[in-house]
Amino acid sequence: MSRELVGRVALVTGAGRNIGRAIARALAAGGATVIVNVRSNQAEADEVVHAIERDGGKAISQVADVADEAAVGRMVADAAKQLGRIDYLVNNASLRNERHFDQMSFAEWREVLGVTLDGAFHCAKACLPHLKASGAGAIVNIGGLSAHTGAAGRPHVIAAKAGLVGLTRALAHDLAPHGVTVNCVIPGLIDTVRSSPSAAHQESPLGRRGKPEEVAATVCFLAGPGARYITGQTVHVSGGAAA
Repeated sequence: MSRELVGRVALVTGAGRNIGRAIARALAAGGATVIVNVRSNQAEADEVVHAIERDGGKAISQVADVADEAAVGRMVADAAKQLGRIDYLVNNASLRNERHFDQMSFAEWREVLGVTLDGAFHCAKACLPHLKASGAGAIVNIGGLSAHTGAAGRPHVIAAKAGLVGLTRALAHDLAPHGVTVNCVIPGLIDTVRSSPSAAHQESPLGRRGKPEEVAATVCFLAGPGARYITGQTVHVSGGAAA
């Protein structure tokens, strides 16, 4: 992989497993120092950091619930103090609980939106001074295919992921004068381990599931120097699945 991200620092939320883990490792392989965020599992974060270091990269771990504004503020302040800068923010943290609307409580609704959508807001706000100062700042939000196709049993997840698309478009305009790009990547059916498998995603015309590394490669491109004229876009990494 090209080392075009050398000297940059990236914060990846929800980076302990699956797509987030692949994104953290790909950014590190590209030369960036990575802040590996997890909600509570320190051992999971440490494993990702160690994997990056074994490959010759640099990373630190940060445990923080992105739904907690104060916790996000402390995380970003500590990471910036240690590393001196933050150039890229990848809002990957998300909950994908399944519950039909007629059985859903408001607390369950708010929990999912709190992590996925409020979390992206908190992280973008906390990182913004550093992204503005970067000269090459980039935010990449990780959306979801079901937010474009619809699915049963996931109204809170779909609302939150659809909200990320709207936030992406709005922030792209707000932050363009500061040279900060904002884009959204939409994974399709990806071969990951999840606690609650869902049938919400459809098989792709390519006839296979995607790999986390294929999503990660798109994130790296959007963060890198070759994508400085791309902002406000929604990029589907779904093998051609209809949206």
